[in-house]
Amino acid sequence: MPILETPLPNILYRGKVRDTFDMGDGLMLMVATDRISAFDVVLPNGIPDKGRVLSRMSKFWFEQTVHLVPNHFVALADDPDDLGELNNHPLIKDLPNEVARQATVVKRAERIDVECVVRAYLTGSALVDYNQTGTIFGIPVPAGLVDGSKLPELLFTPTTKAETGHDEPMTMDEVAKLTGADLAAKLQELSFAVFQHAHDVAAARGIILADTKFEFGIHDGGVILIDEVLTPDSSRFWDGTQYAPGKSQPNYDKQFVRDWLLEQVWDRTPPAPELPDEIVTKTTERYLEAYRRLTGEGLA
Repeated sequence: MPILETPLPNILYRGKVRDTFDMGDGLMLMVATDRISAFDVVLPNGIPDKGRVLSRMSKFWFEQTVHLVPNHFVALADDPDDLGELNNHPLIKDLPNEVARQATVVKRAERIDVECVVRAYLTGSALVDYNQTGTIFGIPVPAGLVDGSKLPELLFTPTTKAETGHDEPMTMDEVAKLTGADLAAKLQELSFAVFQHAHDVAAARGIILADTKFEFGIHDGGVILIDEVLTPDSSRFWDGTQYAPGKSQPNYDKQFVRDWLLEQVWDRTPPAPELPDEIVTKTTERYLEAYRRLTGEGLA
């Protein structure tokens, strides 16, 4: 059964997908539930094994990119070797096994309220904006691009970090007003560096990283990578062997759910339609395949 709720003590924050709990000493327990959201609305039913994929894939990418930027990862909650002395922490000791396997211990940071979106290909909301304006959120790009076109260069298209409702596009000037010019430039620089490294790693495994979003925080006075990173929830992963611009690409991410929702009569406000069993099963399969192909491992 998918895990949709985590009734644990010391709740700090309950997001669309992740529930976060205070462990004290500057640490938090972050549980990736099996909830799934689309168009900023949480759907009524969950996706089995999704939370496990998000937690373990994030660990994989945090380890892959730590040479580029520090991050908040400490340990997987079901890995005694990772946890060390934290095995004796009350929240860890009392954690049900089915929750522990999709939970992560992380450092507590001050979140920077900007979604750092990086795009290498034209799709999704960028495609909608391009078809309407000829630009990508105000950034000039060549004419004649189609769904799935590779962009001439990486684009940084940040958005607000909305607690409710929809995230809204931000210009770099707006980011600078919020964070300061130096930090805004740093967010773009780090986002590009992490994306390019991940893009190259994925390409070597036959996967195209089309776009993704990062979140950063301040910890001990420095910028660190937080939240989840480069998962099928936050990224578009395409099958490189079947890539063909001009159509929706074969994918290993949440786009499969979005595509189904777009076929329904729904105005993108709660409540969302319930996903049929077939869509749930196929979404789980896509998430597991993304994990297997990118990490080279299966989920036990």
